Amino acid sequence: MIGKICFAASSGGHLEEISKLKALTDSYESFLFTEKGEFEVSGFCDKVYYVHQMNRKELFCIFCLPFLIGKSIFVLWKENPDCIISTGALATFPICVIGKIMGKKVIYIESLARVTHISKTGQLMKNIADLFIVQWKDLLKLVPSARYIGNF
Repeated sequence: MIGKICFAASSGGHLEEISKLKALTDSYESFLFTEKGEFEVSGFCDKVYYVHQMNRKELFCIFCLPFLIGKSIFVLWKENPDCIISTGALATFPICVIGKIMGKKVIYIESLARVTHISKTGQLMKNIADLFIVQWKDLLKLVPSARYIGNF
């Protein structure tokens, strides 16, 4: 039984993709965990937790990780969701891992932009997620345990 959902997405396209699940926010108590960036989706979740925007290619990215882990633990402890649904990327990985350790269900949705290859976050999440969703059938060859749902 799901009572509360944590939606986790990096800014930009990942956030836009997860916002397509708006109907779930009408049926379940929920909140959004995302990066503070120029792109925002209004009206998706009333409660939003922001973290520093991260880019794995930046030299000082590793120094942001302890703060990201701390914020993830704080948000999970405070909100206590039953499920985490993520579209990636890097900023969402710690909350998914920590959530899994805490016994939360984790659902990962690989980006629509990933047609022939799994993302770096997807490579990590395929071993963590309780449900790994792909939007292109060809990706089932790379992650046989995934579930194909088509484009949403």
